[in-house]
Amino acid sequence: MFKKTHLIIVIGIMMSLLAGCGQPAAAPSGTAVQKTANGTITHDVNARVASMSIHITNNLLALGIKPVGSVVGGDVKDFLPHVADQLQGTTKLGPVADPDMEALLSLQPDVIYIDKEYSGKDLAKFEAIAPTIVIDMDQGTWQDQLKQIATHTGRTQQADEFIKTYDAKAAKVSEMIHAKLGADAKVMAIRATAKELRVMSTGRPLGPIMYNDLKLQPADGVADIAATEPFAVISKEVLPDYHADAIFVIISKGSEAQATFDALESNPVWQNLKAVKEKHVYMLDGQKWLDYSSLGHSMALDDAEQLFSK
Repeated sequence: MFKKTHLIIVIGIMMSLLAGCGQPAAAPSGTAVQKTANGTITHDVNARVASMSIHITNNLLALGIKPVGSVVGGDVKDFLPHVADQLQGTTKLGPVADPDMEALLSLQPDVIYIDKEYSGKDLAKFEAIAPTIVIDMDQGTWQDQLKQIATHTGRTQQADEFIKTYDAKAAKVSEMIHAKLGADAKVMAIRATAKELRVMSTGRPLGPIMYNDLKLQPADGVADIAATEPFAVISKEVLPDYHADAIFVIISKGSEAQATFDALESNPVWQNLKAVKEKHVYMLDGQKWLDYSSLGHSMALDDAEQLFSK
């Protein structure tokens, strides 16, 4: 209780100082954090960076920048499994919706990245700790977001190279999948959770990589789901209406989600699907495919390449 009270007092004092000068807290002396004439904050790769978004964290990692602190995934309550090895030594700052501000303050970061949707309303609170860069993760593609972060880090060339490598990999994997399924194959992706069955839409997080990058054709009805929605909840009885030639499956974390899929697999509706009969059901590493970031999508392509090289 004392620690939380102390934190509130410290931040309150810092915000009072800010109100007096109208400027964000300056970076500690000697750090390579600057503000350009148009107000853009830039920093070098050695700056102590804190990330208040798991997707920003992964974009930073793609540029070769390891944050000193990062929020964790809400579902796993930890760093996402596919990047955890790259975040050894990074301080965990809680989930994005309820970050550990005391831990953030104690890190004394040179610069903070925040997601506008989750933290934009608390901008002053972060600026009281360090210069803060706001990224609107709802605007543009992950490529746009990677390039935006690159402008703050002086790594635009690395961002361009990452995207070029990604595009080449996507073309290669797309050819592999079409060679196995056929050029006109219709596919769908489903997700089993503890309580429901979902059909993933053509929108984020999974749709862009599957239907744009890999150039797969959505099964009947998939495109009817609003692209602004990540998924639609369905009953197993309507699965035949999609007429899918192949089904990609993600099972959420936990035994209850696994039980949901196990029950589906034992149901005659599932067993009579064309994709099931022809053995075109593919289990995906959900943490990678649902991670709408440069690193997440690149790893999802690796996952697909491994599946279709068998």
